[in-house]
Amino acid sequence: MTGSTPTLEVDVGPVAHGGHCVARWEGRVLFVRHCLPGERVRVRLTEARPAARFWRGDAVEVLQASPDRRATRCPAAGPGGCGGCDWQHASLDAQRRLKGEVVAEQLRRLGGLDLPPDRLVAEAVPGDVDGLRWRTRMRLAVGDDGRAGLRAHRSHQVVVLRDCPLAHPTLDLPDLLGRSWPPGADVLVSGGSDAPPTVAIVQGRTTSKVSGPSTRRERAAGRTWRVSGAGFWQVHPGAADGLVAAVLQGLDPRPGQMLLDLYSGVGLFAGSLAGATSPGGRVVAVESDADAVRDARRNLHDLPQVRLVRSRVDRFLADSDTPQRVDLVVADPPRSGAGAQVCRWVAARSPRAVAYVACDPAALARDLRTFGVLGYRLQRLRVLDLFPTTHHVECVATLTAAT
Repeated sequence: MTGSTPTLEVDVGPVAHGGHCVARWEGRVLFVRHCLPGERVRVRLTEARPAARFWRGDAVEVLQASPDRRATRCPAAGPGGCGGCDWQHASLDAQRRLKGEVVAEQLRRLGGLDLPPDRLVAEAVPGDVDGLRWRTRMRLAVGDDGRAGLRAHRSHQVVVLRDCPLAHPTLDLPDLLGRSWPPGADVLVSGGSDAPPTVAIVQGRTTSKVSGPSTRRERAAGRTWRVSGAGFWQVHPGAADGLVAAVLQGLDPRPGQMLLDLYSGVGLFAGSLAGATSPGGRVVAVESDADAVRDARRNLHDLPQVRLVRSRVDRFLADSDTPQRVDLVVADPPRSGAGAQVCRWVAARSPRAVAYVACDPAALARDLRTFGVLGYRLQRLRVLDLFPTTHHVECVATLTAAT
């Protein structure tokens, strides 16, 4: 190691969860960004405390390139630049293969499930051709000079940009990046539909709308959905259709069945699956966010078989007055996962099948382990590439009661 920014020459090993690969230097584990498995690279250390269990670094020079490497589409995508893209230097096929390997590793290490990685290659969602121009919502950071950009990886530093190759065209991002904003603020922009983008400024705990509609209309699963303000909707235009298709395939809902939709948001799964349980079926959708529940009432007003409940999921399931037996469950918890107690309460209702939608493979693995102890086995797992060029990945796991 030399100078104030030490560099090391290493051989790159397997991919790891979080957008980097594993290498070793004199027995020390290195997590290295901007490289690919099998490459030989020169690494500049970015976090290297002597007592740390592992170090972090950026591949600043590729000495032996992987055949999966491609030229990046953004000058800020490399070392020291924007932290938004983890895999822009990899071909789409390689990205999706690597994401499958990450899911397989997390399931094996945390979930006790040994699945072949080649069965878990991430799938493109409807409408995705090249993995670019899909991000319909972005949060920009404003530097001390009033210019907006994106933060560097694991840093508060603002990287000033002229555009982003992931930004959906309806965001008109170059216009926002060319304006002057209050220093230290964040700029929220959402688009993707036919309406102008919605732009808001966040300063401390205050959010002020700058322009655009207060509610947005989204189209998915043959229906129109209203989403208010900062309400949650999948960021990739094809994500909602892809997720609904995967959940439908896994649950195979039938007339007369009762379905429990947990963490139901604006009603995407409840509204998309309700028709398949008719006639005679029921859907109970549980969501804690007041704005989302209001949107869901509007979105599902034509579906009398759907009952909306505003409640935290754990409190709802702990209530003895809630349905004690259901046929099907779909759960789309936050990144931290449903947790062991919610898994136990779900299993206690003896559903025929559970569709578990997960945006973090580690949380998914932990909850699948819990379900396994409770007598539910993994029937099917689909890995969806909802966030191309980033390390993020979505999974839909179908669980059935072991016979």
